[in-house]
Amino acid sequence: MRWSQSFIPTLREAPADAEVASHILLVRAGYIRQLAAGLYSYLPLAWRSLLKIQAIVRQEMDTIGQEFQLPALHPAELWQASGRWELMGGNLFRLKDRWQRDLCLGMTEEEVMAAIAARELRSYKQLPQIWYQIQPKFRDEPRPRSGLLRVREFIMKDAYSFDVDEAGLDVSYQKHDRVYRRIFERCGLRYVAVEAHSGAMGGSQSQEFVVLGEAGEDMVALCQACGYAANLEKASAVPAPFADPDTAAQPERFPTPNARTIAELAAFTGEPAARLAKSLVYIVGDKPVLVLLRGDDEASEAKLGTAFGGAEFRPAHPEEILAATGAPPGSVGPVQLATPVRVLADQSLRGRRNLTVGGNQEGFHIRHVTPGLHFQPEWVDVREVRGGDACPKCGQPLQVSQAVEIGHIFKLGRKYSQGLGVRVLDAAGQEIVPIMGSYGIGIERILTAAIEQNHDANGFWLPKAIAPFEVVITPTNLADPAVAALAQQLYNDLRAQGRDVLLDDREERPGVKFKDADLIGIPARITVGKKAAAGVVEVVDRAHRQTIEVSTADVPTALAEMPE
Repeated sequence: MRWSQSFIPTLREAPADAEVASHILLVRAGYIRQLAAGLYSYLPLAWRSLLKIQAIVRQEMDTIGQEFQLPALHPAELWQASGRWELMGGNLFRLKDRWQRDLCLGMTEEEVMAAIAARELRSYKQLPQIWYQIQPKFRDEPRPRSGLLRVREFIMKDAYSFDVDEAGLDVSYQKHDRVYRRIFERCGLRYVAVEAHSGAMGGSQSQEFVVLGEAGEDMVALCQACGYAANLEKASAVPAPFADPDTAAQPERFPTPNARTIAELAAFTGEPAARLAKSLVYIVGDKPVLVLLRGDDEASEAKLGTAFGGAEFRPAHPEEILAATGAPPGSVGPVQLATPVRVLADQSLRGRRNLTVGGNQEGFHIRHVTPGLHFQPEWVDVREVRGGDACPKCGQPLQVSQAVEIGHIFKLGRKYSQGLGVRVLDAAGQEIVPIMGSYGIGIERILTAAIEQNHDANGFWLPKAIAPFEVVITPTNLADPAVAALAQQLYNDLRAQGRDVLLDDREERPGVKFKDADLIGIPARITVGKKAAAGVVEVVDRAHRQTIEVSTADVPTALAEMPE
């Protein structure tokens, strides 16, 4: 591979619409070009890396499963059978064929795999099965951004397991956990496995694999002391304790004019926000539900969904709040409600005393209210964990960090196998519904996460296993016969050893070549310069900015000894 014959359109300036490092550098290094919002063309360097990532994923997945190739175009009936035709809303690309039949572009393949299983699996003796594929997926992302991190078309490895029972699913789940760790380690990523929320996928358990970094759209809670790790949608914690006055005073209504928010109420009463109870009203199905939190906490949408049993919900409109509680927003509380309303309280309020809550009358609140005494809530965990909260396992402070999700594994249960009619006979001849798991890896996300972890002001470097080339040979003066000959000799020798090598044979100044080599993600550079006649070259470790002089014969050893 010669640079002069390769398409590597590098740019000196960052694109105006790029904000995160991976997006900026993928464009500058000539890896990608945008076709439309959320749609990217992968140029040769990117595709070489993505093919290497796919090869690693395929090699590891082949140790536990079998590869399929499935249609990207799905009939609506499959998604209607699982209930996700409506649930996915605008995220699902929908279209009609010439006969006006509804179709969609697949964003995942639970329905298709379950449909195959329904037709082909008959006996428990055929289980377990692990089926996977690597191909493009489609999501009508409302706000494409951050380069390849939030797009409308992407490549995903998705796998599905079918087992007789929960014990079998546990085995399949653990197989994927082990394989995923090997994949990410082989790709050179520094990753963290975190407990996760299943979201629209459903199921009893899920785990994300994430890479920490400022480009991430996920937030995760981490404990450095014991290793507890969870996505904020799932994380639990013990908030900083707050001392309440120990008094037997009875609840007392008092005027709070123009104090509708927690901040306004705190300013009016002189009480800190942690001594106030925040009331939020939601419409769950078609019923109002009052949710209470500490005044300094925020509610987690994912945790609310769990607390509401997976039912559809939304914040109540002002008129709905008034009808349900007898008070407008800002004056609502759990005591003396106008009509019976289901009340949920976050666990952080359990054991608290003498709090101030809304008075269910405009411009009034009630002080000296004790949960469990003056009202009886259902206790739930709906608060969003904050940095500094105590770890639920060891009590040490939690750290909250941004993270990029690179993989996700789910215990799905029987939602899809039940909906799509998957049935097998068990050992006793009884018909049963197999239990499923779902397991995804974002191929482009591995590439972008690697760049987020490995970049500087001059460009980026990729781990050798996923770099488009392992090494670039940079002759400083091709007019010098000794330089040209040694560069060609090294190129031939390294290629003969099975290494991916790029020879920069352009008629450019050395400085231009060095800048481009630093930019495009290749982890090692061999500089052939003034000592070529003596058979001596420089080997540059891009990641650590270390340079050593070696003889031509020692180049393979120097490359092999470079730290990963």
